Amino acid sequence: MDQSSIALIYGTDTNNTEEIGHKIAKQWEELGTQVELFNIKDIELSLLEQYSMLILGIPTWDFGGIQSDWEDLGDALSELSLENKTIALYGLGDQFGYGDYFVDAMGWLYEKLLPTKANFIGQWPTEGYDFEASRACVHDKEHFVGLAIDEDQQFELTDQRVEQWVIQLYAERAVEAA
Repeated sequence: MDQSSIALIYGTDTNNTEEIGHKIAKQWEELGTQVELFNIKDIELSLLEQYSMLILGIPTWDFGGIQSDWEDLGDALSELSLENKTIALYGLGDQFGYGDYFVDAMGWLYEKLLPTKANFIGQWPTEGYDFEASRACVHDKEHFVGLAIDEDQQFELTDQRVEQWVIQLYAERAVEAA
């Protein structure tokens, strides 16, 4: 595995998604892997094509709203050339305040990136969450397309979830590289 080719790119308005990004990067460092962090508003979209693995973070606003820096990219995301790249997603949301739209932006990002032919890893179980609906659920409704974080209602579970998810990503990436 190329240890130096992971970029974590986030969009944020309140810095919560950035803070989670730093926690994710720290967990990778504990596994001996460096992760470069970028705010989506500060980069050219072509940067995503330069890394073998991307960890992308996005918060959901209110009633399923997409974080504005990601939303501004819209269809340009679908046009990226990400074949042979690995993508893991994480999303932030409020499952009690907006339970019909929990981490919808992560589902939106996943849908935008599907045409790129990237390989997605890091599905996360829906067990332990209390929400009505989510665009980020996969077909079986037992998993999200990536790590779901609720800093509003379940902040005490964030560190444990991040740690478990990074270990999962590390293992999935190793299998992929084999």
